[in-house]
Amino acid sequence: MSETMSTDDAQMEMPRYKSHKVVHALKIGNLRAENGELVMDPIESRYAPIILTGDYVTKHDPQVGGYYVVYPDGYKSFSPAQAFEAGYTRIGVLKPGGR
Repeated sequence: MSETMSTDDAQMEMPRYKSHKVVHALKIGNLRAENGELVMDPIESRYAPIILTGDYVTKHDPQVGGYYVVYPDGYKSFSPAQAFEAGYTRIGVLKPGGR
């Protein structure tokens, strides 16, 4: 099977998808090196800094102003602010104890 597309295929719009995921996320306010590790300070100071693993940094290249995202299955990712804010709406914050 050939992987080349005809001109007609290249002109056809690909299927579109709408996100319906609920994720946890923090906007990155600062990235700093500390004891050989990269630490992410959320823009909202009520949240604790998060140490980012070397694998995470290499794979996702987080940037200040973007979002540190954690999916329901525990997968951690980075999303640029424009893409994240276009696709997600904040739905609230759970209080300690899950309420």
